[in-house]
Amino acid sequence: GIANFVSGHLNSWRLYHFQDTSAGSPMKKTASLNDNHFLRPDGSNLAAFLYFLSEKHKASYGLIRGAVQRVAPFFDDFQLKPVQLKPDTIILEWRHKNSEAYFDATMLSDGTLRFIALATLFLQPEGYRPSVILVDEPELGLHPYAITMLASLVKQASTKTQVILGTQSPLLLDHFKPEDVLVANRVDGGTQLTRLESGKLVSWLEDYSLGQLWEKNEFGGRPAKE
Repeated sequence: GIANFVSGHLNSWRLYHFQDTSAGSPMKKTASLNDNHFLRPDGSNLAAFLYFLSEKHKASYGLIRGAVQRVAPFFDDFQLKPVQLKPDTIILEWRHKNSEAYFDATMLSDGTLRFIALATLFLQPEGYRPSVILVDEPELGLHPYAITMLASLVKQASTKTQVILGTQSPLLLDHFKPEDVLVANRVDGGTQLTRLESGKLVSWLEDYSLGQLWEKNEFGGRPAKE
């Protein structure tokens, strides 16, 4: 019935949180080699999923590698192979350009590690994506150029997959059209979502970017007294 249809559809949505880049981050830990059916919401199987893509979906893997190289010029490639002494597990290792030293996920900056997870999420083959991708504050810790790259990846993925981002970044907002944006405001104790319209902002957009208009509080989306 309708309830089963709605439930099944909602179950195919996935909310991703890549904020945890601490020493205990799931993305830095050893993962099961065969945990590769989909990218987990906390990135805990990032190494296993990338290994799977490198073996079975080389085109997508190449796109991910290229995106990471653009935001981290020192990055050469991932070193994806089972842990030598425990071959049913894998850890995220990588090569630094012009170096034979050992590097793993603990040696990446917070922003670079998050971008690797985001690039993997948005550049994975379409068949492995959930029906709806939700990401909360994907811009955290990212260099401005990485935010520009992120916006490009989101736009590319959104041609085939519904993508919903929750953001507090004016810089990320600058890369989208007003019609792409839903503004959340508290109204009568609840949250009201309003889609922006280019026609209502046309005169403002001649002199200001969308992010600047948000900072100037021209369309809400800011804390307010209840």
